[in-house]
Amino acid sequence: NGFNHSDTITMSPKLPSHLFPFLILLTLASIYLFSSFISLHTHSSSTSQSLAISNCNFFKGNWVFDPNHYPLYDDTCPFHRNAWNCIRNQRENLSLINSWKWVPRGCDLPRIDPFRFLGVMRNKNVGFVGDSLNENFLVSFLCILRVADEGARKWKKKGAWRGAYFPKFNVTVAYHRAVLLSKYQWQPKQSEAGIQDGSEGIHRVDVDVPADEWAKIAGFYDVLLFNTGHWWNFDKFPKEKPLVFYKAGKPIVPPPEILDGLKIVLDNTIAYIEKEFPRNTLKFWRLLSPRHFYGGDWNQNGSCLFNKPLEENEE
Repeated sequence: NGFNHSDTITMSPKLPSHLFPFLILLTLASIYLFSSFISLHTHSSSTSQSLAISNCNFFKGNWVFDPNHYPLYDDTCPFHRNAWNCIRNQRENLSLINSWKWVPRGCDLPRIDPFRFLGVMRNKNVGFVGDSLNENFLVSFLCILRVADEGARKWKKKGAWRGAYFPKFNVTVAYHRAVLLSKYQWQPKQSEAGIQDGSEGIHRVDVDVPADEWAKIAGFYDVLLFNTGHWWNFDKFPKEKPLVFYKAGKPIVPPPEILDGLKIVLDNTIAYIEKEFPRNTLKFWRLLSPRHFYGGDWNQNGSCLFNKPLEENEE
């Protein structure tokens, strides 16, 4: 698919089964809409290719080893965090990791063409909203697009955590960090005497209030990609410092469990988007990737030592 999967480190809790049909349907609908959008704005010579891609089932396929498959960019890309720049840091098994590509069954998935993409998106803006899964995706994406415009420069406006502006095409691509999508904050425990203890308390989540980082971006982006997921677990929010869900300024009673809270946040996020964002804005929902850590989680000396993708049903 053209993106550097070695840049992505994710953790994923098991979501409630009733969420999957909704998320998959939303993803498939988004892919169809985006393919239609691409086909409407490309030259007639590429229309048949766009239509072929729109009929492709991207979810059915295999990882194929191709020694000639490599990133489109090199270590000069300025958009990586230094610690995440696997190319510059000369990760030992990087050549093996980068030799795997996703091949859908029964259809051809051409590699992304940064010149064509930016040409199609000329005078438009693309926004990512969510956690580090979206940030990692964005960084690889920015480096790919920079191949078509080496004059690209860093961009951090409108509350964006990071991003880039491509002056040749007047295109902005940016990421807004909102790991739970909804607004959340640490709320210290207060004693009967009114004294706060900063070491004890709760993480308050206002399910009906979008995080400030993306609440006011409606109308700026033509395409938006949302995600959340790997923060919704007891590793991030242990039971002694839990997520507590509020609506209309009051605690939800009875208190939802953490994954039930995720469902409530998603419902309210969708309602907010439908109300506040223009109808012609393309909205994507990005699903989770399986965890890749070996020997412990990301903060427990775990690492990713594999040279090949996980097998089907392997986590």
